[in-house]
Amino acid sequence: MAMPPLDTPQLLAIAAALGWASGLRLYAVVFLTGLAGRLGWVDLPGDLTVLQHPLMLTASGFMLFVEFFADKIPGIDSLWDLVHTLVRIPAGAALAAAVFGADPTVWTMAAALMGGTMAATSHIAKATTRAAVNTSPEPFSNVGMSLLGDAAVPIALWLSWTHPLLFAVLLFAVLLAVVLVGMVATIWWLSRFLRQLATRVTRWRSTSLQRS
Repeated sequence: MAMPPLDTPQLLAIAAALGWASGLRLYAVVFLTGLAGRLGWVDLPGDLTVLQHPLMLTASGFMLFVEFFADKIPGIDSLWDLVHTLVRIPAGAALAAAVFGADPTVWTMAAALMGGTMAATSHIAKATTRAAVNTSPEPFSNVGMSLLGDAAVPIALWLSWTHPLLFAVLLFAVLLAVVLVGMVATIWWLSRFLRQLATRVTRWRSTSLQRS
């Protein structure tokens, strides 16, 4: 039974989901989207059909396997995020644009811009949050945050296909939460830096007075 064609709002929701999720788990996005198309669960629009090619599924599946474990090792996860800063953002833009195919319309350009922005937002939020979590001596918080990211990607993709309006509302709420968390994290980091700076200045003055 053929699936009904996707309308523009749903295509935009899918593009946003691909972009946002790419900033968290790029290879999971590529693999899960391609697998869903390969199994016939969804009809991949535009140029996304390339993701269901066996070679793409094999490559993205292997990278997903590597990322799953790399993202749960403190220190390695931050290095992985640093390396993928130059990968996730353009990939998110490309995946979002691919939703509308090769048609050079304003929707394709808008999707690419939106996808890149979403990927950058989620990637920066993930990288900064995980860097802060890595300061904790116990490993459980790191693994917990990683598993949360693992779960968020398939949920976001599923919602964008089945409930695009709900996904749009939730995405707005998530972005707002990310902004608030980012503000709190920035204030916390600055206060910690200022305390350390004040401590060093106090020690330097004490050492100088003792020498004099």
